Amino acid sequence: MGVHENTYDSTVGAYLLLLPTLVAIVAFLYYPSLQTLRFSFFQTFLFGQNTRFVGLANFTELLSSQVYLTSVGLTIAFAAIVVVGSLAVGLAVAFLLYEVSDGKAAYLIAAIWPYALPTAVAGTVLLFLAHPSVGIYTHYMEAWFGVELDWFTVGWQGFAVVAVAAIWKQIGYNVIFMLAALNNVPESLNEACRLDGIETWRRLVRVYIPLMSPTLVFLVVINTIYAFFGSFALIDLMTQGGPTNATNLMIYQLYRDAFQFNNLGLASAQSVILFVLVAGLTFVQLRVSDRYAHY
Repeated sequence: MGVHENTYDSTVGAYLLLLPTLVAIVAFLYYPSLQTLRFSFFQTFLFGQNTRFVGLANFTELLSSQVYLTSVGLTIAFAAIVVVGSLAVGLAVAFLLYEVSDGKAAYLIAAIWPYALPTAVAGTVLLFLAHPSVGIYTHYMEAWFGVELDWFTVGWQGFAVVAVAAIWKQIGYNVIFMLAALNNVPESLNEACRLDGIETWRRLVRVYIPLMSPTLVFLVVINTIYAFFGSFALIDLMTQGGPTNATNLMIYQLYRDAFQFNNLGLASAQSVILFVLVAGLTFVQLRVSDRYAHY
């Protein structure tokens, strides 16, 4: 009897400790999600104070809107560039840090500090560094390569600048996990590679990446979510969706419809579509990774 009472007391104590977290999750995650789903079937007025049920009309309007479909295409292209770019650069930086012996701590801090910056601060810093008129980066690009940069008015340049900013901001996060994965490689394997005379970068591709595959799968998913949801502050501070809607990604279009045009119903429908799209991509990534990841 005493054992059962102790088990019961432990279970109750565990639930009591979890209760604040569960309340916060329900209040700030599940309830808003359900409200968003409900609003997607309504046309809203005056910040949701007055509503009218319209069924699937919001989704139909979005899927027939060329502006929104263009935003979806831009977002997918942006996500692909950011995921591939941040993983590739992060892997190169992590491997260089892994190979270096002197000053590793200083190099590591320099590599991860952009991730430690709040996104709003990073966007502001990059806005001034890459400003078409007074930015130091654009000055040297024009001086050394003769390239005239005016990403305030040229669409593809604005898209490229925001993509580079998003990649730069995420590199530090990737480096942390990749370096941890590299440090778990057995030293005996490193010695065997060196004795066999395997070149440095070939060793990375042929030996280390397969061993790091579980970490890389995790980072692909996290970077995909970041590319879809984490770029809002950069766009809002640097381009405001322009020029000519070249950086009007789904997350920013959602914000404009909700808070600039006060159309919460349409914005809620966009939230549902964005969630379904990211969930679908994540599912596909995890299924495909089962063929290539070595656990």
